[in-house]
Amino acid sequence: MQHTDQFEHAPETALDWHRAGTGAALATVVQTWGSAPRRAGSQLVVSGDGRIEGSVSGGCVEGAVVVEALEALEDGKHRLLEFGVSDEDAFAVGLACGGTIKVLVEPIGTALPADLLEELVEARASRAPVAYEVNLETGARRLARGGYPDRMRLDRSGLEEDGKTFVAVHNPPLRLVCVGAVHITQALVPMARIAGYDPVIIDPRAAFASSERFPGETLMDDWPDEAVQKLGLDSRTALVLLTHDPKLDDPALQAALAADVFYIGALGSKKTHAARVARMQEAGFTETQINRIHGPIGLDIGAASPAEIAVSILAEMTAVLRGKQP
Repeated sequence: MQHTDQFEHAPETALDWHRAGTGAALATVVQTWGSAPRRAGSQLVVSGDGRIEGSVSGGCVEGAVVVEALEALEDGKHRLLEFGVSDEDAFAVGLACGGTIKVLVEPIGTALPADLLEELVEARASRAPVAYEVNLETGARRLARGGYPDRMRLDRSGLEEDGKTFVAVHNPPLRLVCVGAVHITQALVPMARIAGYDPVIIDPRAAFASSERFPGETLMDDWPDEAVQKLGLDSRTALVLLTHDPKLDDPALQAALAADVFYIGALGSKKTHAARVARMQEAGFTETQINRIHGPIGLDIGAASPAEIAVSILAEMTAVLRGKQP
């Protein structure tokens, strides 16, 4: 899976280094201005013996953060650092123009209790969305479950309006479940990877779901309802039904309608979709549940080829994820 703007395993790495006895400090971007190259929430881990993983700036302030992190490991206190990058210096480190960033440094086991970090790592491992909340003045910290709905939906870590409460969003990786290993799927899967999704392809038809057609991808040859049960469906999962065959699509569709997936899309004409709606009504699903199905699938961009249809599907998934359309 590709993550273009932040190191994804900072909490896990920090916990590993802390447990190994070398000591670890987490540095997190809490606020940015101008053209800072890392988003709020981006993290760098520093070990007591000077190793680093991740990034908070693209290189221009890492050295200073490491020095502060090693000092924080000595005194056990968190610190809030502020860096300004001038226009003259900015071009040399790959910025179009100057910017300012604030970085929170937290030594593990002192400022950030190890058991709280363990709880965060466990939540991430179980695909449970959580927000890590810290008061930058008092140092009070907690994990908030079910809070900050807008931040969680938009994946937007940052400072609250009070200027002292920092909220780091820890969402599970986005997951795309494709039922049907068809031409559109071949185009959609690599696009979805670039957009940050972990794709899974389900198709019990061996000729379709072959590693030759989908090199390096996760393929499941189970019946679709059994496959989605194994995977688990949650609020960070998109389900795309592309087989044209109700015997394959419908079992997965029914599982998704009963779950909390953020997107359900189904291929087919308006006539095909009307028949699908009728089958779901007969199966006892409510109008509200059935209205969650995007069918015919994808934004109407006049797509003709499988690749263009894949673009329209990914665009619609993004619009739904970010709250731009129901």
